[in-house]
Amino acid sequence: MGSSYIGVSLALESYPSFLLSALRLLGCIVILAPLLIWRGAALPSRRQTINAVMLGTLMFSGAGLVALGQEFGVSSGLTSVAAAAVVIWATLFVAILGQRPGKLELMGVVIGIAGVVLLNLEKGMQANPAGAFVLVLGPMAWAVGSMISNRITLPAGIISIFLQMLGGFFALTLISWLRGEQFPAQPTPAASAALLYLSLVPTLLGFTAYMYLVRQVRPSLATSYGYVNPVIAVLLGVTLRGESITHVGILAMIVIITGVVLVIFGRNRQSA
Repeated sequence: MGSSYIGVSLALESYPSFLLSALRLLGCIVILAPLLIWRGAALPSRRQTINAVMLGTLMFSGAGLVALGQEFGVSSGLTSVAAAAVVIWATLFVAILGQRPGKLELMGVVIGIAGVVLLNLEKGMQANPAGAFVLVLGPMAWAVGSMISNRITLPAGIISIFLQMLGGFFALTLISWLRGEQFPAQPTPAASAALLYLSLVPTLLGFTAYMYLVRQVRPSLATSYGYVNPVIAVLLGVTLRGESITHVGILAMIVIITGVVLVIFGRNRQSA
């Protein structure tokens, strides 16, 4: 969701990146655990449990890296543009595994990667090279997770989401501890409200809907939200946070979104 980037920007005023990402998942776990007990959900097999935990570790670690990029000072608008490339990476990784993309998809991948390169020439990215690096790595991790999610055996229903969030929570908590992150002594009301919003809407509702889609359709199609998010996030960043984006950043956004649209259109045309 495009609003999640502005939410992360607000929450980072008090909460460090990986701790913030872990707390987002903790809120979901607290909600889902009683629901699963009440429904008497059947326990998955060992293999399904391991697969779900490892998948959650990979995908939510990628989300933590995206938050880290914003902690390094990259604006929410630029972060959303970088994250939009998840569609490009997902298509590229599927092609590497032997699922040949169509001509339009391939063109979209090339254009999208060119957009990522162009984005890194934007002043806001050049001023934060560490942030730029993790903002490439994070969406890549999310794309790999999306790609393998329908290639492995996972539990059915909500228990799969619960186990993925549990794996992500433990991984993010460990990384947070290794980085020496501390819980804020006096978090601001705005930061805490943003944390609550991030836990309930983009994480609990958004991730559940996303994983349903990614199990039903090709990853490049499930990740198609990427061409909407940057526009929303840039507008919110400019209007609510006073962020600015240069002509280079706007051009990079247009190029990346063009690549994403070509990937989606090419996949739909090939399927038809």
